[in-house]
Amino acid sequence: MGGVSVESKTTGGRNIFWNLTIIEVDGQNVQPLVVDSIQIYAGQRYSFILNANQTLSNYWIRANPNVGTKNFAGGLNSAILRYSGADAVDPTTTVSLTNALLETNLHPLTDPSAPGTATLGAADVNLNLLISNTAGKFSINGASFAPPTVPVLLQILSGASTAADLLPTGSVYVLPANKVVELSLPGGAPGSPHPIHLHGHAFSVIRSAGSTTYNYVDPVRRDVVSIGAASDNVTIRFETDNSGPWIMHCHIDWHLEAGLAIVFAEDTSTIASSSSLSPTAWDNLCPTYDAAPVQTFT
Repeated sequence: MGGVSVESKTTGGRNIFWNLTIIEVDGQNVQPLVVDSIQIYAGQRYSFILNANQTLSNYWIRANPNVGTKNFAGGLNSAILRYSGADAVDPTTTVSLTNALLETNLHPLTDPSAPGTATLGAADVNLNLLISNTAGKFSINGASFAPPTVPVLLQILSGASTAADLLPTGSVYVLPANKVVELSLPGGAPGSPHPIHLHGHAFSVIRSAGSTTYNYVDPVRRDVVSIGAASDNVTIRFETDNSGPWIMHCHIDWHLEAGLAIVFAEDTSTIASSSSLSPTAWDNLCPTYDAAPVQTFT
């Protein structure tokens, strides 16, 4: 995790700023937003436009991490934006940032509203997911995730359909189809801030880290969100319109390995009865491969 910026250059007593115009977040188009630095958490993605309209020269691109060595000495945590024709020398640009990204300033380009009734706790399914850590093992609502010997999808195809039937015990939440789900994610657990990633959905962030405001009108949609510090209660919403078992986990890999994950088993009855899970073309993959001539490489 860290922030990225392109540094300014002082020329004739004035600062020249590089603006970054964000146009996409985690695969979701957003209204163009101009910033000069972006805090990027593990698993998050941003597309931005940078107009190369400054003086022909060299400019530092800085990305200071949240942990580890947090400086730029000797080119650490740095890259160079070099104009074609500029001398191959290190930049002399300096930090001058005044317009950092705030997640609450990001808004969807289309269909902006959050799903469901615009009232806290008024979704069809409302879950509070409390993260804790004991002796180095993370838990969500008291259950630490351990990968089952049989994947959740195969469990469902074999007839399991309730949270009591599905493994790992306590880590699988069964969700009904075509409903609005609201998740409250209190921050401040050991190892914070945790970047939480949901597979299978983009969700609306109706309350962001660092904010106490709930936005149902035009909250950013994304699939990885920082849940912030102890004062935060990040809240997200999504619709169960994509049948399947979808894992939600911290995108810091060693936190996932230490149990910081759950699985949403969405619309289990449709999964179990779906013939589209094994189309003819899929069944033919292995025979087609086996019948192919042996390849030799020289």
